[in-house]
Amino acid sequence: MVNITPVPPAVTAEQISARLERLPLSRWHVKTRVLVGVATFFDGFDQLMIAYALPVLIPFFGLDPGMIAWTIAIGGIGMLLGALAGGWLADRVGRVPVLIGSLVLYAVMSLLMAGTSTLWIFLVLRFVQGFGLGAEVPVAATYIGEITRAHRRGRFVLIYELIFPAGLVASALVAAWVVPAFGWRWLFALGAIPLILVPFMRRVPESPRWLAARGRLEEADQATRRIEAEVAAQKGELPAPATSAASAVRQGRARLSELFQGVYLRRTLMLATAWLTAYFVNYGIAAWLPTIYGQVFHLDVDTALRYSVATSVAGILGCVVIALTIDIVGRRVAITVAMLGSAATLFVLASTGATSASTVLFWSAASAMCIFAVNLALYVYTAELYPTRMRALGVSVGGAFGRLGIIVGPLVVGGLIGRGFSIADVFIVMGAVAVVGALTTAVFAVETRERTLEEISQ
Repeated sequence: MVNITPVPPAVTAEQISARLERLPLSRWHVKTRVLVGVATFFDGFDQLMIAYALPVLIPFFGLDPGMIAWTIAIGGIGMLLGALAGGWLADRVGRVPVLIGSLVLYAVMSLLMAGTSTLWIFLVLRFVQGFGLGAEVPVAATYIGEITRAHRRGRFVLIYELIFPAGLVASALVAAWVVPAFGWRWLFALGAIPLILVPFMRRVPESPRWLAARGRLEEADQATRRIEAEVAAQKGELPAPATSAASAVRQGRARLSELFQGVYLRRTLMLATAWLTAYFVNYGIAAWLPTIYGQVFHLDVDTALRYSVATSVAGILGCVVIALTIDIVGRRVAITVAMLGSAATLFVLASTGATSASTVLFWSAASAMCIFAVNLALYVYTAELYPTRMRALGVSVGGAFGRLGIIVGPLVVGGLIGRGFSIADVFIVMGAVAVVGALTTAVFAVETRERTLEEISQ
């Protein structure tokens, strides 16, 4: 009997990681980051689009306070389920197919929403639209993280993630012009624009790290060669990969239960709390602000929308700050300090009694600077804490808790207002939730600055 020695593969998963880590920042990285980032832009655009349309939708559909809350929340429910489904699917069939499919679903549903005059149809379409968006956004964050090297990864990914608050600001600016001038239907019709980008997204290579983690080493090598060729065309000869220093990569298919085992249990619970509290605070306030300005302070629609624009602009300033500093101070400090800042400003706002629209505008804008920064940082941080074989699933579970916050936050605010609580009481509740998130991150977060994805996942 002849013994046959197994032939080692021509390329290993560790080599793929090392080759990606040695690539300098290039036009290819920026181009791909922006193209994939369209998903995140429309996540931001969509999140507040419903809030800015509400002052018009309330009389159009005859919504009472309870239905207002559910009109806001139904999209979040779809996003929650879509996030879980998208991450599970992306870890099995790949990042790019899920990105394209979910983008198409979101865009088509947006167009259909613009054409309906029936409330229940509008809500069903909003749910399905949310499902597509929820599936896409965490997978986009996962993909961007996997093509980025450890050095200054936080800054690179978060500058890409600035597309999200840019979407928030764009939503506010567009709504402030479109809704009064053309009506709410045109606002939702704009959600079909991403269909134009589908042919370009089909040219994006699959994540080499994901291919390698699934044992598809030849395809991983081919995808990496494509990337290397484009980078080398701009940067010249590439440095040799440090394969000897590459951390081991475990291949195979992940199970959901693994997120709650070993070192990942603490990470998952910490992230779940951070995502839930941050989005609870953000959207509990932001989704209701235009309505509060109109119904509590009796501002007209134009003024209410302009005030909301100011809050979103303040939020994007906070995002810029954290993008530029997160690689300096680290993830744990950046997220904790920003969460505490949001809590402090909300408590100050509550202490004033929130008796004027200008007071609410000033302090809610200050809170938005902090809480938007947390929302932004969580995408890069979550993608760093799990191995490639279950990274999309981990980001999606974290994102699902964020979507839960999007659902529960507006419902809680609506419930408090409906039961006669003051606006100041609402801000006290929001501030207390932010404190819970800050303490959880401060105590349980793992620092990931300047470490490779493979090293962190050990």
